[in-house]
Amino acid sequence: MESHGEEESRGPVLHIVVVGFHHKKGCQVEFSYPPLIPGEGHDNSSLPEEWKYLPFLALPDGAHNYQEDTIYFHLPPRNGDRKTVYGVSCYRQIEAKTLKVRQADVTRETVQKSVCVLSRLPLYGLLQAKLQLITHAYFEEKDFSQISILKELYDHMNGSLRGTSLEGSQVYLGLSPRDLILQFQHKVLILFKLILLEKKVLFYVSPVNRLVGALMTILSLFPGMIEHGLADSSHYKPRKSTSEDLNLIEVLGGSEDYVSVSVSDISNSNQESGGEAKETSGVNQNETHQAKLKKEEMSQSLTGDNHHLKPPSRTSPDSSESDWETLDPSALEEGAPKEETQEKDSFELPETFPSELAPSRTLPITVQPQPNTGQTVLVQGLVSGLEEDQFGLPLAVFTKGYLCLPYMALQQHHLLSDVTVRGFVAGATNILFRQQRHLSDAIVDVEEGRIHIQDPELRKVLSLTTADLRFADYLVKHVTENRDDVFLDGTGWEGGDEWIRAQFGLYLHSLLSTNLRQDNEKMLADYGAAFVNTWKITHNYRVWYSNKHPALSEITPSHPFQGQYSVADVKLRLSHSVQNSERGKKLGNAVITTSRSVVQTGKAVGQSVGGALTSAKSAMSSWFSTFAQAAPPGYSEQREAKP
Repeated sequence: MESHGEEESRGPVLHIVVVGFHHKKGCQVEFSYPPLIPGEGHDNSSLPEEWKYLPFLALPDGAHNYQEDTIYFHLPPRNGDRKTVYGVSCYRQIEAKTLKVRQADVTRETVQKSVCVLSRLPLYGLLQAKLQLITHAYFEEKDFSQISILKELYDHMNGSLRGTSLEGSQVYLGLSPRDLILQFQHKVLILFKLILLEKKVLFYVSPVNRLVGALMTILSLFPGMIEHGLADSSHYKPRKSTSEDLNLIEVLGGSEDYVSVSVSDISNSNQESGGEAKETSGVNQNETHQAKLKKEEMSQSLTGDNHHLKPPSRTSPDSSESDWETLDPSALEEGAPKEETQEKDSFELPETFPSELAPSRTLPITVQPQPNTGQTVLVQGLVSGLEEDQFGLPLAVFTKGYLCLPYMALQQHHLLSDVTVRGFVAGATNILFRQQRHLSDAIVDVEEGRIHIQDPELRKVLSLTTADLRFADYLVKHVTENRDDVFLDGTGWEGGDEWIRAQFGLYLHSLLSTNLRQDNEKMLADYGAAFVNTWKITHNYRVWYSNKHPALSEITPSHPFQGQYSVADVKLRLSHSVQNSERGKKLGNAVITTSRSVVQTGKAVGQSVGGALTSAKSAMSSWFSTFAQAAPPGYSEQREAKP
């Protein structure tokens, strides 16, 4: 295992890999530099066991439908390393007849290949920008045996990125919160809360570049998450047998019969179905008990001698962690001593709003830009193992079995129901993932900008409060008002990408600060009492609360948009309910349908009435003309002769 100094001297790029589609073998590695397996040749297609899914991640499902695409993906660590490997792949396809050198294995009309970069650092957009140029040049050669350009790419990237810091805007290159808000509107805050609750969230859209862009942009709203919070986000074990992968489609075909069983599912089903559930509860409880034993054995092996972590004695129906390891409650008491409590009681903080005033709509609360002095001190977290700042951020969300998989291949489908995976934020383009609704808490349709949540209790927990709606509406208005500004283009401050991240940073800092304040029930109600209570039993909250964070004393412990209820809030609540609730959608559709019917009926009636009047006029005219023609001679003279 290499030391940290040796890694820095070599640079962040581990390998350059070319993945192609073979008409008999499927997706396979055709080139790697340096070789993926030491001692093997550059053209060896063998893969380390930990990276067996690499070809399917680099060359995604449905790639043949697009001329080019970009994929972000995560690989498990190798050789005892504890950090995630970050992958960026650029896919292209060209017609086989345009090749200058056509190899014998090229039997189809098109050639599909991807050029990948495997890196130690999460520099997605920066790697993509460099990789797209080289991929274009590699394909323009029309001769895929010319691999010198790929070796030069490896040396160039390590030379230019050596010593690159993860601080600054280059980490967020290509990730646009503006576009995300334009797509999801107020629902961006719901996505933010979903991840805080460590739920099973599945993003779905094609092509992959839209998928990974939306998913990673959401994560960029969490301070420090992309820079330092994903190091433990892909710790999973691939299936040992490849035959299990080949039989995956057959398993998915019977999706109606496949149901994951948990303790909470059994308790809920017993309450809802009554007698019918009692007949099968014995079998389900036996299966769940076996799964529970496996989880406990794994959690004990992973936690080692750390006495702060232990499996819970029972499963909480509100917790997404199920039987995964959580912090010992005694650790919370150790992390919050009496001295700190006394400081909180005596600490006086300014009010964000006067008690008698409602928040102004013209001058809402905002966060101003702060100069980056480069003095941010990162400390290794004792429990999380992540590099944390003085506020305890990033939160330890993607740790201990909670996965972040920007793109998920069909061969990884088993991870959704793996007992060692307590949750995930994953992206998929295959419709089979979307059809397995019971394996996810929420399915995010990026194309439609909708979040599908089946559990009514979770929908209640995630319902936005009045203060949340003010915050979300403030963001939406700033983004939409500057939408057509050609000079802004996402680079300005208010309404720009960095400004949006700063607003979410303030929101999270205020939430954390409010949780440390004594007698904070009223202030926490602005974030949603049900949401806060559910969040407090998550792994990331318990890890954060187990340590001291004195820097949070500088943050006002209240919602940034707290204030009295006003008429504008009623309108905002009504608008949000109509747009997002099922009943509101039905009402809105009914109103639209009724309006169309009224308009069409009005036109039809107008045409009918107008036609009748025209016919009447024509009849009267013809009648008068006929009457005039039938009048006797001298009729007019007789009228004129009267006195």
